[in-house]
Amino acid sequence: MERQRMGDLLAFLAVARERSFTKAAAQLGVSQSALSHTVRALEERLGVRLLTRTTRSVAPTSAGERLLAGVGPRFDEIDSELASLTALRDTPAGTIRITAGEHAMRSVIWPKLDGFLAAYPDIDVEVNLESRLADIVTERYDAGVRLGEQVAKDMVAVRIGPDWRMAVVGAPGYFAGRKPPRTPHDLTDHNCINLRLPTHGGLYAWEFEKDGQKLNVRVDGQLTTNSSAPNLLAALTGRGLACVPEEMAEPHIRSGELVRVLKPWCPSFVGYHLYYPSRRQNSPAFELLVDALRQK
Repeated sequence: MERQRMGDLLAFLAVARERSFTKAAAQLGVSQSALSHTVRALEERLGVRLLTRTTRSVAPTSAGERLLAGVGPRFDEIDSELASLTALRDTPAGTIRITAGEHAMRSVIWPKLDGFLAAYPDIDVEVNLESRLADIVTERYDAGVRLGEQVAKDMVAVRIGPDWRMAVVGAPGYFAGRKPPRTPHDLTDHNCINLRLPTHGGLYAWEFEKDGQKLNVRVDGQLTTNSSAPNLLAALTGRGLACVPEEMAEPHIRSGELVRVLKPWCPSFVGYHLYYPSRRQNSPAFELLVDALRQK
C-alpha cells in the first residue's frame, strides 16, 4: 500500500472514532479543511461514501462502519507492537491515556501522579477529565477511573483510593429562619442544588441509608449543574443545600463556612478504581503507573 493511502486511512479512522472533524484534526495536528479534503479524496478513490456529515454531527455510513471494523483493529495491533518495543529501552517510556472525573483527578490521582511524572520523565500521561462513563475500548483509552461499583466485570480493577461519603451542607446564612432537615424527607422543604449526570442526562437522586434502610431522594431547587465544584460554591454563598463529596466540604465545615446536616444518613461508597481490559498487553510504563496509583 502507498504511504499516502495509509495516511488517508488513519485520517478516516480518527474522524470515524471521534465523530468529529474538529477533534480528529486536533488529534492529528492538521487543519480541519486539510482533514476534510483527505477524507473526501479517499471516498472518491474508493467510490463510496464513508461518512455522513451534518452541521451538528459526523457518523460513519454502512461502508464506513465496515472499513472501521476491518481496518481499525489492524492499526491498533501495529500501535501495540510499536509500544511494546519500549520494553527494550533502559528507561521506561511511552504515552498513557486515562479518562477520569474531576473529583477523582483532584482527590486521588494527582497526589500520586505528581511524583510519578517527576520520577519517569520519559513517560507521558494524558488525563481526559469528563463526568460521563466513557467506553475505554472504543475510545482507545489505556485505562479509566470509576467508583468500584461502576466497573464492568470483564475489566481488571485496581483500587486506587479509599471509600468515601457524600455530605449535605449549607451556609449558616441559608439556615437563618429555616429548620435544618432531620431526615431526608425534610429536604422537600429546602432549596437544593441539583447535579445532572451527563451519562444518563437525569438528575442525581441523593442517596441515603440508616439502620439498613436505603432511601433515594429527588430534590428540587433553583440551580442545577453537572459538577460538584460549582454546587459547593453555590452552597458557600447561601444559594441552598448541596450534596458533595465529603472531603470537598470538610475544610469549609471546620472553618464554620458550612453546616453539615443528615450526617448519620450518608452511607459510604466503594472508592475509586483504575480499570482496563483484561486481555490488554501492558507496557512497562503502564505497569509502573498502575503500581504508583495503587491504594497501598
